[in-house]
This record gives sequence, structure tokens and C-alpha cells, in this order.
Amino acid sequence: MLTSCELLFEKLAKYLEIHLIENETHWLRLRFNYIYQKSFQINNKLLELQKWCNNMLAKCPNKLFNSEEFFSIQENALISLISRDDLQLDEVKIWNYIIKWGIAQNPDLPSDPEDWSFENFLTLKSTLKNFLPYIRYFQMSNEDIINNIQPYQQILEKNLWKDIMKKFMSSNQPISSKILPPRIILSQSLSNSSRSTTESFSKIINDLHAAEISSWIDKKVDRYSIMNNPYEFKLLIRGTRDGFTANSFWNLCDKQENIVLIMKVKDTDEILGGYNPIGWDKSIISMRNCNNSFIFSLKNGTIKNSILSRVTYRESAIYNSFQRGLGFGGGCDLYMSNKPNQVNGCWCYQHSYEKRIRDTSTYKNEGTSYFSIVEYETFQVCKKL
Repeated sequence: MLTSCELLFEKLAKYLEIHLIENETHWLRLRFNYIYQKSFQINNKLLELQKWCNNMLAKCPNKLFNSEEFFSIQENALISLISRDDLQLDEVKIWNYIIKWGIAQNPDLPSDPEDWSFENFLTLKSTLKNFLPYIRYFQMSNEDIINNIQPYQQILEKNLWKDIMKKFMSSNQPISSKILPPRIILSQSLSNSSRSTTESFSKIINDLHAAEISSWIDKKVDRYSIMNNPYEFKLLIRGTRDGFTANSFWNLCDKQENIVLIMKVKDTDEILGGYNPIGWDKSIISMRNCNNSFIFSLKNGTIKNSILSRVTYRESAIYNSFQRGLGFGGGCDLYMSNKPNQVNGCWCYQHSYEKRIRDTSTYKNEGTSYFSIVEYETFQVCKKL
């Protein structure tokens, strides 16, 4: 896509851009910061990809602001983000980040602003001049800005600073400066639960399933509800019946931690899965030790109750083989081969976990229960912001 832009193959670049957004969301999410930077390096070309990135960052701004790559983000990308009315972050926090970004662009500045000269502040002001038209009223009582008030006084125009102080003293006072209206901040519960209408959370599980799995992760006696679930399930990869590729799984999930694997069993209502906090590593072909992994069967259709099975022999909790597949337990208690949609491509054999997660009648051939799947998904479970 980037090469197409450089060669001015605009139709091909546009086709690839839309293909990524509509069909490769998991890939974009996994490499988000790289994609974000690259899309803005070719200004006024990959506008749909830029919009997709900013839509995500508007809801989860810390994904960028707290990243290691933040100080290398180019100016036009940051301006396009802070110009949005729906950026879900307090104004003072946004500008503290912007000031830190500006300081990082001038490595010769003293590390402590208390030691800065007037010329040092002019340097910072020059660096941030294109950001200043997007400043909005912010609460000066916030402790974060009170401890760093000097940069604001020096880089803002005198009249603008006075008007911000007027607004702080009384929001009804008339001002002469052009200060943009406050951002539209969603309520916490809505912000945490909101999802893009063009992106489904999962094609296999629902919010109730996710809350139940989250409760198991935290070993809660009382299950989380949909509204108080503290975790977000970020899709890494989805494999369909005709689209299973082992390389895709390992490329996207290798060495990722806190992974939930979900499997939809062919010809049944069963949803099987497992939680692997240490992740799978393609460089290792062996069992891995883990204390907090578990496997499960979820309530669904004719399956009346969910089944939770925690690890009992932690030395063989996680099975790791790039050539063959992946699973839980030495048996394996839940195993998905590199060809999981084929007949007998997956199986269960109780060994390292406390319970069987399939009906007893399905266990044959010396205690093994074979099955194939029509779809799988892997999620990385993260604490909500």
C-alpha cells in the first residue's frame, strides 16, 4: 500500500487501504502504533486509515499517549487527534502530554523547566505553535497543571492566558480570545462499553461470556456483570472454516500474554476455550509451567451450564509446538492442531486440569474426545482504561 502511494498508484492504494480496514482489523490492532505513524507520513493520501486510527484513539487515547513511540509521533498526526471534539481525555492531561512531546523535540532544553531561560520557553512555543489554535478551556485546579504551571504561562499568548484564568474564576465572564468549546466526554460506563458499530466484538461469544471469563481470571466468587467487567477483550486473530493458517496465528499471537482462546465446535452448540496468561512461544517446543491457566466450556444453546476447569498440574499447564499446534495440558486437555477444521483436528484428554469440559459420552479411544471446529478467535485481555 505504501509503495503504491509512492508510485502514485492511487486506485490500488485505496483498494488496499479499504481491504485492511474491512478485513484485517486484528492485524491493524496488533501493529497499531506502527500503522498510525506510517499512515500520517504520507499526508493527504491514506485518509480512511488515518480516520480509522483516530476513531480508535479518540476512545482510548492512552494507547498512544502512554506508548513508547509517543515522542516520535509526527506533528500532523497529533494535531489531527487533538482537534477532535470527542477525544476522551481531560484537557489538562492532553496539554501536559503535548508539552512533554514538544520538550522531546528539543533535546537541548534543560530537563527541569524551573531552570529554563526566556529563550528556552520561546523555543518550546515555536515548536508548539501549530497546536495552540486547538487549545480549549481547562480546569486550573487540577493538581497536574498546578505543579507545572510555568510552561503554560510562557507558551500561551498573554491574552489567551488571561482569558483562561477568567474562565477558571467564573465561566460566565466574557472573553476576547478564541477558545474552543469543551470536548464531549462520554460517561465512564458508556465509554468503557462503547464499540464501533462497524466492528463486532466477537462472532462466537457475547458480553455475558466475556464477563464470566473475566470473573474466572480474577477468581471472583460473584461474577462480574456486563457493566462492571474490568477487562477489555482485544481481538488478535479470527480464523474461519476456510481461512485457517497456522502461520497467521503464530505471527500475530507469538509471545503475547493474557490470551483467551475461543473455539466453536462443528455440528454442536459447544463453545470451548482456555485462558493462557503466559502465552505461546513459537521458539519453544515443550510443556510450560503456569499457575493460573484454565480451560472452559461456555453456556450456549443446548449447553445449560458453563464448565470451568483450572490447572492442577502446573508443570504441564501449557502445550507449545509451532510445528504441530497449541493447547492446554500434557494430554492435551484442550488441543488445537495447525489444521483445526479437519476431522479430528482438535481433541480433549483429561490430564493436567481438574475437569473434563466436554460431555462424557464424547470421550472415546482411551479417553480422548475428538472434534473439529468451524471458527476460532484469540483475544488479549487487558484492563480497561
